[in-house]
Amino acid sequence: MISAYLATIPSPDRGVWHLGPIPIRAYALCIIAGIIVAIWWGERRWAARGGTKGTVIDVAVFAVPFGLVGGRLYHVITDPELYFTEGKNPWNAFAIWDGGLGIWGAIALGAVGALIACRRKGIPLPAMADAIAPGIVVAQAIGRLGNYFNQELYGAHTDLPWGLEVFQRFNPDDPNNLLNGVATGHIPLPESPVHPTFLYELIWNLLVALLVVWADRKFKLGHGRAFALYVAGYTVGRGWIEMMRTDTANHILGLRVNVWTSILLFVAAVVYFVLAGKRGPRETPESLRSKDAPGPEEVPVADSAEEPEHASVPADKPAEEAPEEKPEKPADS
Repeated sequence: MISAYLATIPSPDRGVWHLGPIPIRAYALCIIAGIIVAIWWGERRWAARGGTKGTVIDVAVFAVPFGLVGGRLYHVITDPELYFTEGKNPWNAFAIWDGGLGIWGAIALGAVGALIACRRKGIPLPAMADAIAPGIVVAQAIGRLGNYFNQELYGAHTDLPWGLEVFQRFNPDDPNNLLNGVATGHIPLPESPVHPTFLYELIWNLLVALLVVWADRKFKLGHGRAFALYVAGYTVGRGWIEMMRTDTANHILGLRVNVWTSILLFVAAVVYFVLAGKRGPRETPESLRSKDAPGPEEVPVADSAEEPEHASVPADKPAEEAPEEKPEKPADS
């Protein structure tokens, strides 16, 4: 019994810490860390392709808020019973800090924000999507750690050595809000140990990121094809991992909504990948430069009171002749 317990993955005793009156939520920290990684890596990839430095950060100013709103909307729309049924508080639909972000809503509305930013800067959205694709899927992997701290989105019972032990948490201030509770002892839930589906998806996402980077380097993907490869690769894993989860979800024709979403998006991504390949080579570095980026003629010249050493002489002004040197008079001896 002891050896079986040691072979499992333990759960953290809580997902929220308090710094005085300020709650520090692991889920929020994971989301923020993922966003930072995605922007940092996307910035490096964009600059490597010849794009203007700082562009990804400028695009993120629009895309990130849009994405957070879209992710929350997708979650609330696909799981309305969590907020709008009898006994539920509808205002919790705005409690994004308690978890609940749908990746496809985040991608969809985030793309709208990115499109607005790209048009303002005069750069192609597909090229930007290619640059940030690996960073996005790594950000998703980091975000899955938030589900681990929240003890959510796990699978059915398993006897595998990497099963996840889920411990009961208690919240004396609000017995119905166990998300902010604390596990005061190692009291496992009846279904423990369970499949750590958060870990499965985390590993899968990292593999997809490696696939996108490898394919992009080898085949010089452009016109949104790297992003399409990310979507296709991610949905393959998300589909089968989704079917392992035991959390409450709406079903259509016997399948969870997110499984249907994965199927449809996989087909759409493959079709786009094929069609975009007919557009020829990837975008040129010149097309990736923001319209507000300084051109060669706008590069500032250092201020100096002295004339440049190799200053040119206007063609219509003859150079002054140097005075003829006279031989020196020999000194008196």
